[in-house]
Amino acid sequence: MRMKKTDLHLPFSLNQKWLLTLFGCSIFTLFLLVIVTLGPSNTSETSDLPTWQWKLTVSDSNIRNGESSNFPKLPRFAYLISGTKGDDQQLRRVLKAVYHPWNYYLLHLDLEASSNERFELAKFVKLDPVFRYFDNVRVIGKANLVTYKGPTMVASTLHAISILLKMGKEWDWFINLSAWDYPLMSQDDLLHIFSYLPRDLNFLEHNSNIGWKEYHRAKPIIIDPGLYHSKKSGVFWAKEKRSVPATFKLFAGSAWVVLTRSFLEFCVWGWDNLPRTLLMYYTNFLSSPEGYFHSVICNSKDYQNTTVNHHLHYILWDNPPKQHPISLNLQHFGAIVESGTPFARRFARDDPVLDKIDLEILKRLSGRITPGGWCLGSSFLGGDPCTVYGNPTIIKPSINSKRLEKLIVKLLDPENFRSKQCK
Repeated sequence: MRMKKTDLHLPFSLNQKWLLTLFGCSIFTLFLLVIVTLGPSNTSETSDLPTWQWKLTVSDSNIRNGESSNFPKLPRFAYLISGTKGDDQQLRRVLKAVYHPWNYYLLHLDLEASSNERFELAKFVKLDPVFRYFDNVRVIGKANLVTYKGPTMVASTLHAISILLKMGKEWDWFINLSAWDYPLMSQDDLLHIFSYLPRDLNFLEHNSNIGWKEYHRAKPIIIDPGLYHSKKSGVFWAKEKRSVPATFKLFAGSAWVVLTRSFLEFCVWGWDNLPRTLLMYYTNFLSSPEGYFHSVICNSKDYQNTTVNHHLHYILWDNPPKQHPISLNLQHFGAIVESGTPFARRFARDDPVLDKIDLEILKRLSGRITPGGWCLGSSFLGGDPCTVYGNPTIIKPSINSKRLEKLIVKLLDPENFRSKQCK
């Protein structure tokens, strides 16, 4: 079928359920504005927040136009999807699963992958007609060496953020994923729910009670050879120990985050010296990706009240936890779906549970982009609806968005929101 673009729109009058959606959305907006915008700036005042209950009516047949004045403006996401040697095919799969023409995407295969793998990945992006038409996918050509235990992952992430800031001037949130992550809902669902959120909320798991990490990560001094070598190796340990800093407080949490453009501009262009000071400190910190952004945001008076203490991933750990989480499979499918999170990790390459997520949640066939409201082609007899595409601001949220809705309401509840910020 010949690729074509059309500006086909569905008028409001064609779907009376929009009235219910609009009513629910209005309540949703008011609820979030009261909690976040007008809410207290410290935990001692959280009891003054009113308690609101609301329900957003969403069905598979609802289609909303992000350019309509009846709905809030759609946000844009900027994705970094990273992998290493042998991750080329899985990286492609993750990209197609999370792709939407309204967002930006940056792919990074680290230096351990071969130059041929990066070349084939770049060729894949260049030859895909959808990626080529919307021109919103890039591949990092000059790869970085990344060791998870050292600061090279933070350096690589900051490099990617700098590219994304230059690549698109209008995105709202940055999301980092790996080749072992996978979405649990379509981008239409994610865009729909996030369109009602204040654009200053930063989602990252964080805690100042770092426990054993103080002795095993904060006090040791390590050197990451990845900063100056071209081949991956383990970190070097110094004999000396250092004391915990007194001028700033250490926070730790998950390396997987959803962060605002404003906060990341602060980290990259920093009008305050805090991001650079902490970057120098975390250069010798073990597993620095699990502490750098967390400590910067919680030590900044401008951003410490913007945190939501959750990484929006479903992750299952051993007890006691090991270096990597449990690999998810079919037996975890029910819990994965019910979590309400938009992403999950860690998945083994081509595990059957990924096929089940594609088929039952994303409605995506193998090798295809997850369909959304912008896909106007026919799926009759197995056809690909995304071979014909229209306005990317037209989205079609599904029933899956209600699970994220439920999670967001819980996270922004007065008992959870302020009381768990930078504590």
